Amino acid sequence: MKNYWYFFLFFLISIVFSVGLLGFIALIRYRRRPVGDKCEPYECGVEPATPTARESTSIRFYLLTLVFIVFEVETFFLFPWAVVHDKLGLFGFVEVVIFLVILLFGYVYAWRAGALEFRRIDD
Repeated sequence: MKNYWYFFLFFLISIVFSVGLLGFIALIRYRRRPVGDKCEPYECGVEPATPTARESTSIRFYLLTLVFIVFEVETFFLFPWAVVHDKLGLFGFVEVVIFLVILLFGYVYAWRAGALEFRRIDD
């Protein structure tokens, strides 16, 4: 139990510190009701296109996002290979070529299916 003394002490200090900060912030917080433009959704200084955020979004947007994520993950697999490609030899090279060919087929399929084309809803 003696070994856990530091853990309990650190846990107690973190709880006291967190509650103390929350109490301090509650005391010094400036309370003011937001009015006018402060209640509107933020869109980089541009007037909001719709009055609410509850509008339907085209499924093409989500398809394009998924395709982007798939090809972004590709770089996470290629980076470790690039770091140790000398040690892997011919076997590692063949494995990466197979991986890239599979990705190329996926890219061509997504391109032909129209998943890479994104048009605005109002077009």
